[in-house]
Amino acid sequence: MNKINHIKHRKALDLVKPYLPGKPLWEVQKELRLARVIKLASNENPIGASPNALEVISNSLTTLNRYPDAHAVELKAAIASSLSLTNEQLIITNGADELITLISETYLEAEDEIIVPSPSFSEYDFGAHLMGAKVVPVPLDNEYQFNIDLILSAVTDHTKLVYICSPNNPTGTYLPKSKLEELLQSLPNHILVVFDSAYSHFATNEDYTNGLEYVRSGYPIIVLQTFSKIFGLAGLRVGFGVAPENIIQSIVRVKEPFNVNSLAQVAAAAAIMDEEHVEKSKQVNTAGREQLYKAFRELGLEFIVSMSNFILVKFGSNANQIYQHLLSQGVIVRYGDTWGMPQHLRISVGTADENTILIEEIGSIMKRQLVHFKGEIK
Repeated sequence: MNKINHIKHRKALDLVKPYLPGKPLWEVQKELRLARVIKLASNENPIGASPNALEVISNSLTTLNRYPDAHAVELKAAIASSLSLTNEQLIITNGADELITLISETYLEAEDEIIVPSPSFSEYDFGAHLMGAKVVPVPLDNEYQFNIDLILSAVTDHTKLVYICSPNNPTGTYLPKSKLEELLQSLPNHILVVFDSAYSHFATNEDYTNGLEYVRSGYPIIVLQTFSKIFGLAGLRVGFGVAPENIIQSIVRVKEPFNVNSLAQVAAAAAIMDEEHVEKSKQVNTAGREQLYKAFRELGLEFIVSMSNFILVKFGSNANQIYQHLLSQGVIVRYGDTWGMPQHLRISVGTADENTILIEEIGSIMKRQLVHFKGEIK
């Protein structure tokens, strides 16, 4: 008798879909035996981590026999100083992903609902399903912009959370400041807005807001930030949330102690003060976006103008074939089927050289397809 078959998991897990990350560099190199692989799939910082962060990591290696600070006091102080906040408005987590789960554990019960614009980051759904709550998707409009009226019309007595990812992953579009203010003022008081501004540093439009001003004003909003993008610390997994003190106090009650390791804490504290690295990263990204826009226009490809460090590009019915071919040539991008967009690829902005390699590979593929198409007509 096999007793293991009688052990049943929670019914809520039937709806949970594990996150599927992009392939890492080493895996593609090993599988395809390629000497050169560039990764433009996970929206990482192509110029690397803050040099200041690397220095403090090196200097902290001898302390690894000690547990990390469970309250991340020094990192909170660095963030508070940089962003004009108080320590009490901050929670430090193992990446923003952990914070999404903690928010779900704090506020959601079975039969509760969350509203998520679609397509967007899948971890919002994951956290809700984990708690047995219902996900209510609200589609973006035809230009992949947020529709505040549709969001408000989806609100019910069961709604507990409204997620806004701005700039939005995977579209790169954003919610203008006036629209966020309209949303905050129109929602019932019992609803918490989760404003994920992980990509805020890359936004260049004047009407963009990272949401922090509404925390300072006392609105029921929690802003999610990460050190994985502009600061280049994706491998250390450290993020943070900013919210009114009473919201932070509630979430801290479900947080595990020692959730952020020592090296991540000291590195993040150094990185947030490294203005030179942040500005250089912004410049590389802005220039890279323009480089890719120009190439996509010349190739006749449709794309969405992005306020982030990635661009969503429409390749049509051959998108998966193009994705696979790029992979075979050592260029890793993200296939849009993950978000129910099988005609699209999401492409991270790389260095100028990495972008050039991508452009050349796409141009080569499209040229072969055109020759093949003309041959069929003959």
